Amino acid sequence: MERTNDSTFSGFILLGFSNRPQLETALFLVILIIYFFSFLGNGTIIFLSIVDSRLHTPMYFFLSNLSFMDLCLTTCTVPQTLVNFKGKDKTITYGGCVTQLFIALGLGGVECVLLSVMAYDRYAAVCRPLHYMVIIHPQLCLQLVITAWLTGFGNSVVQTALTMTLPLCGKNQLDHFFCEVPVMLKLACTDTSINEAELFAVSVFFLVVPLSLILVSYGHITHAVLKIKSAQGRRKAFGTCGSHLLVVIIFFGTLISMYLQPPSSYSQDLNKSIALFYTLVTPLLNPLIYTLRNKEVKGALRRIVGRTTDSRES
Repeated sequence: MERTNDSTFSGFILLGFSNRPQLETALFLVILIIYFFSFLGNGTIIFLSIVDSRLHTPMYFFLSNLSFMDLCLTTCTVPQTLVNFKGKDKTITYGGCVTQLFIALGLGGVECVLLSVMAYDRYAAVCRPLHYMVIIHPQLCLQLVITAWLTGFGNSVVQTALTMTLPLCGKNQLDHFFCEVPVMLKLACTDTSINEAELFAVSVFFLVVPLSLILVSYGHITHAVLKIKSAQGRRKAFGTCGSHLLVVIIFFGTLISMYLQPPSSYSQDLNKSIALFYTLVTPLLNPLIYTLRNKEVKGALRRIVGRTTDSRES
């Protein structure tokens, strides 16, 4: 849609899958269910990490931050998507788009850094167990988490400003279900080669560098695990590491496929599917893979349920 007078510009139209109304109806139900379980799982992790003193460890401190970040990310994008899929009004205000872009970019950057921090934590726990509490002390944990949040949102300030100041010449139809940088670049009516180069460089920093650090950490962990004499111990360690790496590969793989290709080569339907994956599936997998299978978390749940039952009986 072209508008001759930019002063009348009030917002964007999120097309989503509007050309496939039956798909939107099915996706509405799927997304709603995934969002509910993601909210429940991540909320449980945060709650248990706060109330159970046995989970006051560096690993669960990082995991509770990851869960909080995932809750914020899904809440930033999913409600708007559900409204657009279910209703006829598919608009989002300019301010709403800026806010959504800023939060989604910031949280995405935070997760990239936080996953590499968590990999380093696991490396220290497995490869340097005797010095673990000296290496990963509470002050360092807090500093690492603050660095992750500041780095992610510091980058988001720059990216959002560079993206939202591009001239659009009145165009306001976004072929997506939420505001995202590559989609906004395609909408611009000016040369975006500098923006694309800058986005590529930032993506390398936030995607390739953390992924490389994670793979190096897990390489050392694998080497340490192979030294374990017990076959059962090795299987358990490889099972845990394998599930963690699966989440990492899904998250970084989807983002790399989105951000490390020129916007001109995007397949919109494919990239909308990829975006659904990293904004919905990964936040659901994180609590399932990282914590809800752990004995510590199951024990914490049993203790909470037991105390609740006892208090009601008394």
